[in-house]
Amino acid sequence: MMTASDDTAAKSAKRSSIDFKTIGPAVALLILCIIGFLLNPAFISEGNLTNLLTRSAFIGIIAVGATFVITAGGIDLSVGSMAAAISGVMIIIMNNAIETMGSGVPTVLLGCGLAIVLGIGAGWVNGTLTTKGKIEAFIVTLGTMGIYRSLVTYFADGGTLSLNFDIRGTYRPVYYDTFLGLPFPVWVFIAVAICGWLLLNRTAFGRYCTAIGSNEAVARYSAINVDRVKTLTYVIQGLCVSFATIIYVPRLGSASASTGVLWELEAIAAVIIGGTVLKGGYGRVGGTILGALILTTIGNILNFTDVISNYLNGTMQGLIIIVAVFLQRSDWKLGKSK
Repeated sequence: MMTASDDTAAKSAKRSSIDFKTIGPAVALLILCIIGFLLNPAFISEGNLTNLLTRSAFIGIIAVGATFVITAGGIDLSVGSMAAAISGVMIIIMNNAIETMGSGVPTVLLGCGLAIVLGIGAGWVNGTLTTKGKIEAFIVTLGTMGIYRSLVTYFADGGTLSLNFDIRGTYRPVYYDTFLGLPFPVWVFIAVAICGWLLLNRTAFGRYCTAIGSNEAVARYSAINVDRVKTLTYVIQGLCVSFATIIYVPRLGSASASTGVLWELEAIAAVIIGGTVLKGGYGRVGGTILGALILTTIGNILNFTDVISNYLNGTMQGLIIIVAVFLQRSDWKLGKSK
């Protein structure tokens, strides 16, 4: 029989237990920032931090969508290729629209609207093939990854699609201008992160995603429309890819077969680093944000040191994914492992 003192001690121990899945990403980011400063004090300069946040926005926005897909037990390997294809179509449409609409804001809005439609459509295709077609998500998105990548190569005739110079002048502020000291891509990232957090943690849809990822069969018996919810997670992923593409295109004003390469790896890495369980059933949008910042910070630090080549950034990301999944399965806690 547990006495009052035993109960108090148990509660105290519970409070003192630190779940590294929750605080781990924040601690890792803090350590990386300290390392970056020690390697080069310019790491904390306003220009470098602004650049770091802006570059985090692309992967962060896509990773928010990936959080829903993975939480519901899915995976999407096509996001980088999808972004490349959407970029290519945007550029073609805006270049062709100059003759009738001019090079002003309406043409840019046309391109952005088309990007959103394409992203939603591509996500719907991935989701429908997975749910209605009963094909594994890995196979579906591996296939569409190849399709989207080949499409942008075809559109560019093996080269590069370039945005018209006049349109580029109109579109350029979307990436390079700031509001209250922060670049517009960072504000978009913040807005997407807030909406994603609310949707996952404060709505029935978010609870359904978690339930499906935990046990899809039980979710079906609980009267959850599993196919609809899983398809919607891919639609959300496609929408997030659209947003990321819209703020990415004015950066270089071009699209090619190399656009978005390894974005799927970075998005999945950000999600897993942030504490979302790869097999589904548990997701953390807040952790995903930290994961995206961690990945960008690592790449940024590699630019400040010659100890590890910047060309090994992909290697570092791959190792991080392996370590993060290992820690998830080990369920590490302070003073406790199971």
